[in-house]
Amino acid sequence: MASFLKSAQALKPLFDRVLIQRLKPATQTASGIFIPEKNQEKLNQGTVVAAGPGIASPTTGELIPTALKAGDRVLLPSYGGSPIKVGEEEYLLYTDKEILAKIEDN
Repeated sequence: MASFLKSAQALKPLFDRVLIQRLKPATQTASGIFIPEKNQEKLNQGTVVAAGPGIASPTTGELIPTALKAGDRVLLPSYGGSPIKVGEEEYLLYTDKEILAKIEDN
């Protein structure tokens, strides 16, 4: 399937959805040995590329903003997310509440 998107910046998530780029696993060991793709570990961390504005509260109708913003590092669940292909890159689209945690750099 050909991708109709030229860049991830063209994607603007709606409501409480968050666009994530998963961290890429190491392709080579410290000693220089290449790791075959099927043996590479799938990392459960990613970087937020874009976040939607939020969702309306069902009781008051006020906008509840998403807890994340572009550039945040996050911990992802093992399963879930909708894959989105942009060129050769793959991104995942989650709802804000599906993200497990925000990773803070100290």
